[in-house]
Amino acid sequence: MASASLFDRWGRGWRGPLLAALLALLAGLPGVLGLPPLDRDESRFAEASAQMLETGDFVSIHFQAEPRFKKPVGIYWLQAAAVQTLSHVEDRAIWAYRIPSLLGAMLASAACAWGAAAFLRPGAALAAGVMLGTSFMLSTEASIAATDAVLCGATTLAMAALGRIYLAANGGPAAGLTTRVLFWVALALSVLVKGPIGPMVVALALISLCLWDRKARWVLHLGWGWGLIGLAAAVGPWALAITVATDGAFWGAAVGGDLASKLAGESEGHGAPPGFYLLLAPILLFPAALLAPAGAVAACRARTEPAVRFALCWLIPSWLVFEATPTKLIHYTLPLYGALAWLMARSLEPLGEGPAPATGRRVRLAGMALTVVVGLVFAVAAPVAMVRVKDVSAAPWAALAALLILAASLGGALLLWRARGAAAVMAAGLVAALGHGVLAGAVIPNLHPLWLSSAAAQSLANVGASPWQGVVPGPVTVAGYAEPSLVFLLGADTELAESEDAAQAIAEGRPAVVEGREDGAFRAALAGRDASAQLIGTVSGLDYSKGRADILRLYRPTPEPQRTRRP
Repeated sequence: MASASLFDRWGRGWRGPLLAALLALLAGLPGVLGLPPLDRDESRFAEASAQMLETGDFVSIHFQAEPRFKKPVGIYWLQAAAVQTLSHVEDRAIWAYRIPSLLGAMLASAACAWGAAAFLRPGAALAAGVMLGTSFMLSTEASIAATDAVLCGATTLAMAALGRIYLAANGGPAAGLTTRVLFWVALALSVLVKGPIGPMVVALALISLCLWDRKARWVLHLGWGWGLIGLAAAVGPWALAITVATDGAFWGAAVGGDLASKLAGESEGHGAPPGFYLLLAPILLFPAALLAPAGAVAACRARTEPAVRFALCWLIPSWLVFEATPTKLIHYTLPLYGALAWLMARSLEPLGEGPAPATGRRVRLAGMALTVVVGLVFAVAAPVAMVRVKDVSAAPWAALAALLILAASLGGALLLWRARGAAAVMAAGLVAALGHGVLAGAVIPNLHPLWLSSAAAQSLANVGASPWQGVVPGPVTVAGYAEPSLVFLLGADTELAESEDAAQAIAEGRPAVVEGREDGAFRAALAGRDASAQLIGTVSGLDYSKGRADILRLYRPTPEPQRTRRP
């Protein structure tokens, strides 16, 4: 077909990974630039990175004075480097902290296409990268200053390199030293970003492949000697430094606290039964769910092919681990999406002498149904959100986002019905990337009641009461509202306290932010100190982390009356 030859030209050589990365950029960049700081994890990561730049301590990780011993240092280093290069720490420009996540998503897409090119036609390999890069889950994580997009990029690159090495040992294209170096570099990055997750995915895939093939000789040629030395050189200095700096407390909290609690039970209320990720997959893969049923058929019928075998060993063992773990968050399985993309892309090519699975009538109907249903869900999400927060100022943008998402799902379904699977995922991916960009870059930022912290920080700045302006003494004391986004916007010295402390701040000449439920106690504490406060602003909205409506009142000390000069 003409479209297949066109996609093959686009996907040949370096063009395929580059185009996949550019589509990931298109999907993620609007959210990077448009979204205010998010609660809670993003703002905690960003503030800890900012404090590294402010203190010059690039070993220990802190959110204000509290040690943040949950994740390794890699993401904080990357965010600090991005801010140092592109912005200023005093600006508290959240977009700069998100750049590593955007680059991680682009790396994941490019690596997925590069790895798939070892066993698929260039056009199908490009489709694999596009499906991953424009998936709803990766596009969203690309817009958030956290670990998950970077982990996905590192893990996908490691597995793509490992897959090329495995295929070379099974009659595929040769994999040289560069491929092995990429494997170890990516593995080291995954360790620095999120500890054991990347190595777990690699190890389970290696073990499964060896058991399935009943041979392991190829594993000996991964470069274990210099690879492990390089890995230790990359991770070891910081691991030693943090051990000394915290007297081993980091490992006790990260392993014995954070990791163990997630394995033993539902950490922080994030629990779900097994099957949670499987049920969510069509939503999180959108619009690539078009080929999910065909990918399942290809996985079953072509399981004897080395590439499909590798993708299954990448996918299934780690997926079962995540399903069995009591603590569940929707992004945990993201490092496995590259394997899903490979299997779905494989469905675009014939099986032996038979047709491609993506051309089967039943799998086409199933893929169409999944995508149309999920597209309808996403299309109505923005109007529902506007009604929920009682703000329709983003209605034109919401209508555009809904039209684009519906066009992606219906257009992709129509092309798939015509047995043009590659064109379906390419077109749907492009239009869905635009739709996600409008949603994340224009609709959600204009749901103003959601952004209490940003509104409060801006209101303080408007009257010269922001601690960054140097007009009034700081820090700001906040009573009854403790979201990390406000700390990020106002600085590490922001005091999260009670109404008594807010009154004391006013008595000392400092601003205070008081949540409405604390206002009565705050005024009583002011009276007890014979102090008075001037209301300089009121911000109301929805604290989505707690699911409650809040009213933030902004105060500063009442100015002393100006004395009239005598002539």
